[in-house]
Amino acid sequence: MTDLVVRPLVAGEESLFDSMPDPLPQLRQFGYAEGLAGGGYRPEHTWVALRGGRVVGRAAWCLPPGAVGEPWLERFDLAAEPEVGATLLRAAHRAFGGPRTYYAALPAHWRRRPEVLAVAEAPMAAARLAGLVERGERLRCSWTGTPLPTPSGRYTFRPAAGPAEIDALVARVADPEVLTGREVARAVHGVDLATDPLAWLGRSAGAWRIALRAGEPVGLVGTAGDACYPLIAYLGLLDEAALAELLAEAVRVLADGGAHEVVADVDAHRVRVLAELERTGFRQLRSRVVFVPEQTGGRCGT
Repeated sequence: MTDLVVRPLVAGEESLFDSMPDPLPQLRQFGYAEGLAGGGYRPEHTWVALRGGRVVGRAAWCLPPGAVGEPWLERFDLAAEPEVGATLLRAAHRAFGGPRTYYAALPAHWRRRPEVLAVAEAPMAAARLAGLVERGERLRCSWTGTPLPTPSGRYTFRPAAGPAEIDALVARVADPEVLTGREVARAVHGVDLATDPLAWLGRSAGAWRIALRAGEPVGLVGTAGDACYPLIAYLGLLDEAALAELLAEAVRVLADGGAHEVVADVDAHRVRVLAELERTGFRQLRSRVVFVPEQTGGRCGT
């Protein structure tokens, strides 16, 4: 690695980042230029590794304007051995004052796709060499207009009565089944979407539906039709049997509002929730494998 140069970008050479071919063009994600225009990406938070003047590694940490948290590693591509990527990450971590979380974005079902594995293995190995540990995996799923299951009639649905009812039901849900955008909520506003969704989604109750059986609440769902994509932001249950119909109701609310696509994020280990999403017509779009600094390792909490 004697001819290796590792450094951040400086203003005016942003195109250097895009001089490296995209190793996963099939992955739907925001481009670097879009991130710069929106203020989430900045040259000083973007590092490159160069050999002979050619970019062989690139990393872009993201922090939206006004965010209260720390930048996270959103883009990390490597066309060299893992040690090169680890050298890049360590240099950036020193500049940041310590390691930062890395969200490794990958196409759906990446473990079963040898061509994707060949791309993914080097940056993930580099992250481990740089002191990051794998903490879990999140899957983004998308519904794009397939017919919804017919309701069984066991449950009824109504709008939430107000923020107080939402807060009271959220307090009774131990572990929500669907949380979309939890990482961003934490990084931007310091909010845990699982325990205080209204602090991120706003205090209006209009986008929330309550599932009832025999007049008693058994679950609730909060949707957002005006985010980057229409999405199911929060879904929590007091009766696990209500999952399928509450999912379908959430999609129905968004579709009635004009949505042609609905996204939902779920932890990869939630096999039952994934199965219900698929029965509702969702398909996996992408995965995000979460790497965190070693001292904060543990179960996925994003």
